[in-house]
Amino acid sequence: MTEQLRMMAVHAHPDDESSKGAASMAKYVAQGVDVLVATCTGGERGSILNPKLQGDPEIEANLHEVRRKEMDAAREILGVKQAWLGFVDSGLPEGDPLPPLPEGCFALELGEKAAEPLVRLIREFRPHVITTYDETGGYPHPDHIMTHTITMAAFDAAGDPDAYPESGEPWQPLKLYYNHGMSMARIRALHAYLVEHGHESPYGEWIAGWEKEGRKEREFTTRVQCADWFEVRDRALIAHATQIDPDGPWFRVPLDVQREVWPTEEYELARSLVDTSLPEDDLFAGVTADITV
Repeated sequence: MTEQLRMMAVHAHPDDESSKGAASMAKYVAQGVDVLVATCTGGERGSILNPKLQGDPEIEANLHEVRRKEMDAAREILGVKQAWLGFVDSGLPEGDPLPPLPEGCFALELGEKAAEPLVRLIREFRPHVITTYDETGGYPHPDHIMTHTITMAAFDAAGDPDAYPESGEPWQPLKLYYNHGMSMARIRALHAYLVEHGHESPYGEWIAGWEKEGRKEREFTTRVQCADWFEVRDRALIAHATQIDPDGPWFRVPLDVQREVWPTEEYELARSLVDTSLPEDDLFAGVTADITV
């Protein structure tokens, strides 16, 4: 008897799972992998970014519930399971100086307390592979950075019988990855292709901003071929209607161009308790499918 392979993707807000690693998740689901998205917050302090829905008093008054329903729709499209960790969105502070974070928000939770719900979920679901953000959060949103912090802590604590003894039987995940869904290399490649072929590129300002700030590219270890699932990824992203404008820059590059120029999603192997050779083309490289129950 063998055990099904399992993967957990830990994200800060509803919609993050559809913009970071979604095509990879859909591919693994199609291959029979059990995939669970752990969503840290409800996104209740997020702005309504889709101009078509801005100013709607019903959405503004019920944003938390609206975003839950959007998450339900995206989950069904991707074919994944999903669980809420129950933390409160911290919002993205803006201004100079930055205002203090709101009391009781996710980013202000104490590390040990904040990691416990994720430890419990890991022990219940028993993933072999976990994905999340790097130490920068991918971009400096306090909830993304906190998501990294608790995932790193939970990866170690989940397998420790002395840690959180009231939170289930220990389970040690085998690999931990940082996802890089909007990598600089990918954006530069798409931009160059569009310009070369006489098309308007939505990425010029992004690249100019990166160059001005001297941003450096992260090193990939793992590229998952998932071009066949780009359409599924986009449908899941559009399901987050308050956050995503279907006529916005996310969708200005035709799928056939994306498939030709950059048919992969990239990851950075941060922790591994199994032997693997880099570079990889599979998040489960080194993890045997024949795991005795």
